[in-house]
Amino acid sequence: MPTTEAPIIPKRQAWRALTALCIGLFTTMVDQSLVAVAIPHIREDLDASVNQVVWVSAIYLLMFAAPLLVTGRLGDRFGQRNIYAIGLALFVASALTCFFAPTIEMLIVVRAVQGLGASLMNPQPFSVINQIFPKHRRGAAMGVWSAVAGSSGLIGPVLGGVIVGTAGWRWVFLLYVPLGLLALVMTLRWVPKLPTAVARIDLTSVVISIVAVFAVVFTLQQGPETGWPVWIWGVLALGLIAAVVFVLLQRRASRLQLPALMPLELFSIRNFTLGAISVTTLGFTVYSIQLPIMLHLQSGAGLSSQLAGLLIMPMAIVSISLAPIVGRLADKLRPGIVSMIGFSSLITAMVLFASLMRPGIAPWWLLIPIVLLGASNALCWSSNSTISMRGLPRHLIGAGSGFYNTARQVGAAIGSASLGAVMQVGAQTTDISSAMGNAMLLPIGVLLIGLIAVSQFRSDLPDLAPAQN
Repeated sequence: MPTTEAPIIPKRQAWRALTALCIGLFTTMVDQSLVAVAIPHIREDLDASVNQVVWVSAIYLLMFAAPLLVTGRLGDRFGQRNIYAIGLALFVASALTCFFAPTIEMLIVVRAVQGLGASLMNPQPFSVINQIFPKHRRGAAMGVWSAVAGSSGLIGPVLGGVIVGTAGWRWVFLLYVPLGLLALVMTLRWVPKLPTAVARIDLTSVVISIVAVFAVVFTLQQGPETGWPVWIWGVLALGLIAAVVFVLLQRRASRLQLPALMPLELFSIRNFTLGAISVTTLGFTVYSIQLPIMLHLQSGAGLSSQLAGLLIMPMAIVSISLAPIVGRLADKLRPGIVSMIGFSSLITAMVLFASLMRPGIAPWWLLIPIVLLGASNALCWSSNSTISMRGLPRHLIGAGSGFYNTARQVGAAIGSASLGAVMQVGAQTTDISSAMGNAMLLPIGVLLIGLIAVSQFRSDLPDLAPAQN
């Protein structure tokens, strides 16, 4: 029987607040796949080089990922609602400026600002959910959040194809304006002001953490594009050195009992550490497999971009439909069981994709792993998020949310680079469909690590961050 807790806001307002946060979250998460569809049209219209147009997407992802460790902490310090609203306003203003951008250079600069806005927004919903929902409803709320986050990238190619094909690439950015303004009004109206921390933020750690994440993600993005020259390895070395220095600074702060940007006590919490490992493997897989699937459907099976997009739509529909149900199950059952079923299903889906993405096999057979992938997304994301964040004490929620989201984004960058390299090598030795199918085998080994991690979740940990009056 669920425990009775007194939420800090009424149940109806809590769900309204979550709706506001999810609408804003959707705009930031759908961006990568939505804008990717518009890239060829941007290049032609603005007379841009290949290198320039690549940066339209790359700079957004870099500015999204690099500050995440910091932006989660900013929510603790200045209030999650305030930081989320500032990020959303920045995102919307940047989107409107992108619509009018006259040159590729201006578009790249504004996209950097837009990525920063997304970074300010992204960690805050985790913190808010853990504070406004009682424990027995937190899984369902995380399920809704996870459904939006997990399905946004799947909706993007279909939505982008329709918008670019009918109205032009600029209208992709204009789409964010009404959605963002609606989310901003709803956020200011329904998301409550939550308790804040008064501890100072270590600026040295802020700078070093941004350098570390930026350098690592930059290397993973640009290494395959540039052929891994010596200077790219230098950037990677800089990032790794910065990461080591950052950890040493956090250890020093812990030893001297000073405020730390990333308190190392986070990693003494078993479920959080295991959840960070498993979400990295999820990011590696889910954000990297879209490209080989779409290349097989279009270049291998000969489908149009619109038809290929419609074929993968059931993935998003199943994920969105199941995620709230899975979240409620995670509240009642041992979440590790739900996560293990999800990871096992995801591995099965990868095996089916690898088997069916072959020349001569009708593309409609892919509906089987596509639907299974949608169900796996719902099972994995919501349960993993719920159990990872549920046991964090209030003063660690912001830092934990920032690290959790950073792990997901770094996993996505590693996955994209790794699958890109495998696809490039495979395309030189076999047909396009077989090359894409073979690439789908790579995530299986990574997902096995995630499966082992979630199998070690403990369900008897006390809830340290309950909603309270």
